[in-house]
Amino acid sequence: MDNSTNWQDHDSRVEQPMSRRNFLASAAGSAVALTGVPSLLTAAGAAMDPTAPGRPNILLVLADDMGFSDISSFGGEINTPNIDSLMHRGIHFTQFYNAARCCPSRASLLTGLYPHQVGMGWLTNSNLGAPGYTGDLARNGATLAELLGPAGYRTYMSGKWHLTHVKCEGPEGPKYNWPLQRGFHQFYGTLTGNGGDYFDPHTLTRGNEPVKPGKDFYYTDAISDSMIDFIQDHKSDHPNRPFFGYLSYTAPHWPLHALEDDIKKYISVYEAGWDEIRSARYRRLQESGLLDDRWDLSPKDFPSWAEVPDETKPLLVKRMAVYAAQIASMDRGIGRVVDALRKTGQLDNTLILFLSDNGGASNPISRGDKSVDALGTAKSFESYRREWANVSNTPFRMYKHFVHEGGIATPLIVHWPAGIAPRKQAVSEAGHIIDIAATCLDAAQIDYPSTYDGYAITPSEGRSLLPAFNGGKIGHDALYWEHSNNRAVRQGKWKLVLRKYNGKWELYDMEADRTEIHDLAAMHPDRVSRMAAMWDDWATRSQVYPLCNAGWNERISMDKGPPGLPQRP
Repeated sequence: MDNSTNWQDHDSRVEQPMSRRNFLASAAGSAVALTGVPSLLTAAGAAMDPTAPGRPNILLVLADDMGFSDISSFGGEINTPNIDSLMHRGIHFTQFYNAARCCPSRASLLTGLYPHQVGMGWLTNSNLGAPGYTGDLARNGATLAELLGPAGYRTYMSGKWHLTHVKCEGPEGPKYNWPLQRGFHQFYGTLTGNGGDYFDPHTLTRGNEPVKPGKDFYYTDAISDSMIDFIQDHKSDHPNRPFFGYLSYTAPHWPLHALEDDIKKYISVYEAGWDEIRSARYRRLQESGLLDDRWDLSPKDFPSWAEVPDETKPLLVKRMAVYAAQIASMDRGIGRVVDALRKTGQLDNTLILFLSDNGGASNPISRGDKSVDALGTAKSFESYRREWANVSNTPFRMYKHFVHEGGIATPLIVHWPAGIAPRKQAVSEAGHIIDIAATCLDAAQIDYPSTYDGYAITPSEGRSLLPAFNGGKIGHDALYWEHSNNRAVRQGKWKLVLRKYNGKWELYDMEADRTEIHDLAAMHPDRVSRMAAMWDDWATRSQVYPLCNAGWNERISMDKGPPGLPQRP
């Protein structure tokens, strides 16, 4: 199938966008008994009718380790026509945040809670022995699939899970935190955080059973194909029910594996080097209005392209070319998924949200065949490293796992013809990945419960974005982060941030200096003290303490193993 970039030409829409009040009032009031699953209640206290009209399908699309400026609609030179079409026919947020790393962001995305509140303060690789760091998605947070399914939605996931302890990823489990056990009706993808290979991924699973890749397998394409199958089968098997789809790509996470034809398109592009590419991105971001002219380009912390030996450049160029090819392949798959929605008559009333789980990653990964020719193939296992990650995160500082803007800033693109009108002007109010679950539940007319399946549920931290879709406010008092001892709090225009290596709070005015160049902490010591106290209060109530100062290897050695299912009260 081709890349289906013409789907937008067939995108019909209503003349006037449905208001939030009218949309929420459109559900039928009759109750339907749901058997075999925990029941959920609407605000009126009646069981949700699974066939109530008006409720949208919901499709979450998550990129993996993609920087703020990689897609072309956010300044990048990578060709992403399908993502761009969603943006141009929807709305976009320019100050939206994730949780700095893969599984913490996924935990927040699906539960509406901060990562530590559901045990995902670090990674699934180790249970550090504290409630905030079990490495296993806790039961005090219900997933979107667990909440939407009993309310009549069919729930489908394709792609990377990364929410169960690493010792539970084998074919025998235990499977209590696998996708089907956390609310999804159907699942195809990988359980682990890093599948290790786009051509033969580790822990590839359908439902609860391991599967082997077929001939000419490429994981990004398989993720897209699986969601297309789910969408088509849903239309024929459940035509009167809405669906929730979670399209969780591994692209462009390392290893750098892509299709040869895609790679070739980008070799000449990146021969210009990282300095020229980054400057061009910065200029396009300014010209498009996505960046304030007051925000200077953050300084880089590595040599200029001119200083790189000529004999080294072909390898460096190809690294970024493969990375770009991974994103291009993902975009092509998104176009095919959207085309499946259009062809089945489901596009207009499908709420699509696209974002990334963290910024570009600076990890220096290198295994296998290190030759230029092998790069991009199954023989090679490489990352694109700090220099190109800095380009991905243009114009910001730092990288994945840090909580300066380069680690946590993501585009958020929202497309929903039946619910929102296209708008060129960006939503510039700060939002957070904890808001996605609240938004989906609000659109589905579901209240966040206090209990689920016998477990007490921590109250949601997120706020619905539905008001912002039509010009209203999100209304956060403050937003918080902690990952690997990197810490931050944002309150209004102020951001207080601490990098673990120096242990010193920095203060930035995000209206005047979102690229975090001019530290104002010395000028505003009282504000620093107040915001540091706010962070401490949040950390205390959110299971962030005790902080762990150990490095990677020591954290792995501290593993207490899977925590298992907690007993119900």
